Amino acid sequence: MNQVSIQPPPPPPQPPNADPRILHARAITAANIDRSLRNNLITLYSKSNLLSYSLHLFHQISSPNVVSWTAVISAHCNTLFALQHFVSMLRHPTFPNQRTFASLFKTCASLPSLSFGLALHSLSLKLGVSAQPFSGSALIHFYSKCRLPIEARKLLDEIPHKDEVCYAAVIVGLAQNSRPVEALSTFADMKCSDIGSTMYSVSGALRAARELAVSEQCRIIHSHAIVTGLDGNVIVGTALVDSYGKAGLVSDARQVFDENLSSMNIVGWNVMLAGYAQQGDTKSMLEIFNAMEARGLVPDEYSFLAILTSFCNAGLVSETDWWLTRMKVDYGLEPAIEHYTCLVSAMGRAGQLEEAERAALTMPLIPDAAVWRSLLSSSAYHKAPDFARSMAKRLLEIDPHDDSAYVIAANVLSNAGRWDEVAEVRKMMKDRMVQREGGRSWIEVRGKVHVFFARDRRHERMNEIYAKLVELMEEIGKLGYVPVWDEVLHEVGEWEKKEALWYHSEKLAVAFAVVSGAAPPGKSIRIVKNLRICRDCHEAFKYICRVLEREIIVRDVNRYHRFVNGSCTCGDIW
Repeated sequence: MNQVSIQPPPPPPQPPNADPRILHARAITAANIDRSLRNNLITLYSKSNLLSYSLHLFHQISSPNVVSWTAVISAHCNTLFALQHFVSMLRHPTFPNQRTFASLFKTCASLPSLSFGLALHSLSLKLGVSAQPFSGSALIHFYSKCRLPIEARKLLDEIPHKDEVCYAAVIVGLAQNSRPVEALSTFADMKCSDIGSTMYSVSGALRAARELAVSEQCRIIHSHAIVTGLDGNVIVGTALVDSYGKAGLVSDARQVFDENLSSMNIVGWNVMLAGYAQQGDTKSMLEIFNAMEARGLVPDEYSFLAILTSFCNAGLVSETDWWLTRMKVDYGLEPAIEHYTCLVSAMGRAGQLEEAERAALTMPLIPDAAVWRSLLSSSAYHKAPDFARSMAKRLLEIDPHDDSAYVIAANVLSNAGRWDEVAEVRKMMKDRMVQREGGRSWIEVRGKVHVFFARDRRHERMNEIYAKLVELMEEIGKLGYVPVWDEVLHEVGEWEKKEALWYHSEKLAVAFAVVSGAAPPGKSIRIVKNLRICRDCHEAFKYICRVLEREIIVRDVNRYHRFVNGSCTCGDIW
């Protein structure tokens, strides 16, 4: 009679998050631990944050191969140990592969270490792996993190077999480095090449659209997200809310927010708060804040920054102060400089200039350039030349090359007729070789962005634009528009002053909107400006919206301005 050997049942499969020490112990007991298993265990130990175990296990390998070295380098990724292990690897000697380089480029990006990364790039070129997918996308990420987005874009062109990871790295890098036009162009190239999208490429494109505040692009990318099924992703959903909010389409932002409400985390709620805050819509902002707390989410410093920004934009000093106090007392959060800046700005806009300066000097943090720049703008609005000179001095002590300090101070002093002091400010600006940042405005028409500068003559329809602008300025003059001469620095004749004011970039953008048919009945004219909208354009737009019978929305560097029926929602406070 044959005896049947009964074997013990195999151990049950371990869950993905099982302690690797258990697997290691079982392998030792079974006397079945080879180099391949050790390599896998090194990776498992690193994922469990047991780095000492991974390093100890690596040293037990008599002849580590490239997989072994890559495993231990990846285990110490984002630290100098990764670079030290790489040097040891070369001395062994063992040649790295594309996965080794991918881990090393990630480390150089996080440290950051530009010089070591450049040396790695050179070596990867010699070994012929720089254009492979893993190393190529990591290299693109490295250059983006080191603020070299153009080099990152060139690398994409050198990769023969581009995938969605490579494209996503470039799009995100360009968007993060204030290259929104290039980011959107790369996103379009990706779609034309029939390369799949990821949540990173879509959110990166939305970030670029947000910076440009181009509503049509937001809608195009939103449609793409729906088609690809990425609209339900929390990162993409949050980016959509942010992009629509920054483009002034708060109702669209709210719709996306409501559709993704179940998956929204504190970041998404804060983005929705910020969308209302930039509009100065305190009622809707408080509604969102209360709903957020009702769901059990705890407000953080970004939540309160949105709240304070909203009340500041609405010019409500007491409410701004009350919420700042509540942030500290009721929620135990320590305000940052940005929170205190909101209070100082609200006081300055309300004309409480001395009180605002006192608040800036007595707050527990050292005032930065943004604090003094805010008070300098307030002094210009309230035509306080002595205070403006004082704030400009404080600002220039922090940043001697801040062009706004010279320009605003000269404007205020010029308006007060203090020409000797104006000449002194201009001379100081010239001696320090400070260049004034040029104002530019842009408008999106049928998915294309058109950019204008002051007295611009480069647009192909410029003759039509200038003719329409002259027509508009003559029409608003009949309605009672009076030019605001404060924006003209030089002591010139009336016609030269008029010409200097008429052809500002935002006025040219409005005229182009009219001649291009960008504002059919029921549609607003939407303009974005890189600087603060000037007082004369602000005044002119109150009348132009009446002439055109169209709503005009301008997003400047500070906030949104919605011109309708002869007034602006900012209440002339910005």
